[in-house]
Amino acid sequence: MYSEIIDIGLFFPKAVYTNIDLETDFPGLKIKELTRLTGVKSRHICRDDETSLDMGTGAAEKLFSQNKTDKANIDYLIFCSAGGDYITPASACIIHERLNLEKNCGTVDINQGCTGFIHGLNLANGLIAGGNAKSVLLISSEAISKTIHPKDKGNRAIFGDAAAATLVGRSKTQKTLSRFVFGTDGSKFDQIIIKHGRERFPLPEFAEDDYVDAMGTTRNNSKIYMNGSEVFSFSINKAPELIEQLLLSAKLNISEIDKFVFHQSNRIVLETIGKKLKIPEQKIISELENCGNTVSSSIPIALKKSFDKGIIAKGDKILLAGFGVGFSWGGVIIEF
Repeated sequence: MYSEIIDIGLFFPKAVYTNIDLETDFPGLKIKELTRLTGVKSRHICRDDETSLDMGTGAAEKLFSQNKTDKANIDYLIFCSAGGDYITPASACIIHERLNLEKNCGTVDINQGCTGFIHGLNLANGLIAGGNAKSVLLISSEAISKTIHPKDKGNRAIFGDAAAATLVGRSKTQKTLSRFVFGTDGSKFDQIIIKHGRERFPLPEFAEDDYVDAMGTTRNNSKIYMNGSEVFSFSINKAPELIEQLLLSAKLNISEIDKFVFHQSNRIVLETIGKKLKIPEQKIISELENCGNTVSSSIPIALKKSFDKGIIAKGDKILLAGFGVGFSWGGVIIEF
């Protein structure tokens, strides 16, 4: 059995936080330089009462409204997110009820940040290849703004909230052109972390006051911390290795790949990876400007937006690569 991406539905919160807003909140911020480095001019932000589960449901509803697929045919639902309304049950179970899917539909949550979409796609591919599913709904949704300290200008400049619902179905031909390649360096787990709020450091027992780090950024251990220099170094070194492994697996070279869709971390990372491997600039997809880094949603968002613009076409050979929190990385080459 072969699998392929059938369609992708997107959801963005209505509220938009622009770089003008950022400059207002942080007087003296060098906004032009920041925009040049990040590639981000605006990002969508969830309402206080809007969650990753809500956005994921919205993305799935958008997918079904634009695609004639019968919801009754969905026999597995994967929800990829670092968030969720509750510690338990799995958010996928709640979305299953909201979408009124069949009772014989399996559900599972995964949490793997920037590599999450690749892991979800691999799981969907395996379910279909093994004959255990015909149609898989893969939802990536991140309300990351809820985890960022209001005074953390760096992360507020980069990240945005969004969701993508990807329909993966059977294909008559082989669409996966390489093996899925994955890797993990767990020794760097604390370089992107929300330290407090789970079993090791439960709240409110470990609730702390804000503190200012060596870089002058206001922090709180219940909010996200990212070591920018470590993450940058990891991304620009590990991603090229991953890409070379994928090309070797598929017995392809860079000239034979139509487009490269990387995790949309920031502009300088994408540009540096491209320069290292001498990938033509026009082959690297960048969809950061109006949504920012949307974590596990960034790859399907870039795919869908580029397809709608005619930048990516059906039949194109696309190299997908995710890298980030964990540290983890993963990729695959597909025919879109």
